[in-house]
Amino acid sequence: MSEPAFKTMSLEEYLRTEEESLVKREYVGGFVYPINNSDGPVAQAGSSKAHARIISRILRRVEPIAEAQGCRAFSSEIKLRMEGRNSYYYPDVMVACGPEGSDQFSESEPCILVEVLSKGTAHTDHNTKYGVYTSIPSLQTYLIVDQYERRVYAYSREGKEWVLTEYVGHGEIPLPCLSTVITLDEIYDGVLSPQS
Repeated sequence: MSEPAFKTMSLEEYLRTEEESLVKREYVGGFVYPINNSDGPVAQAGSSKAHARIISRILRRVEPIAEAQGCRAFSSEIKLRMEGRNSYYYPDVMVACGPEGSDQFSESEPCILVEVLSKGTAHTDHNTKYGVYTSIPSLQTYLIVDQYERRVYAYSREGKEWVLTEYVGHGEIPLPCLSTVITLDEIYDGVLSPQS
């Protein structure tokens, strides 16, 4: 997210216009934050090849496992709906295992959320989104993945607390809601070598 748009927008107007918008936008408490458009990034630098490939690698790993367990895995095309907060986000990767519901454009009960860092989003991903995402009762894992070096910040729910484990270079990250792990080698395959 960047600075809010110059005008506020009602939630109803956001939902009515988002599906046809040429610019993907997050909605936070009445403010609209553009993400990107056909000319390139507006607020979030999320369009680098490394960024896209990391998202693809993570999705390729978790999607078949999620589907085999009756869960759903999405890239940033599907919104995260924050119940009771008047907010919608586009996480880079989301896994949801609860009831699907009737909304075909959003999920509200994720168990895994992933954001891939860019220079412009690091503060938001580590602070604002951390606070928002970890307030979701169904969430078990929040990964913040660096696209410039082999480094993943893995937040995991342990009871009522969130525990941070930082993985650098190598490692296996537990994904409890899918009863599996994802390795740094899988995340960075073809993107960053272990010596990078």
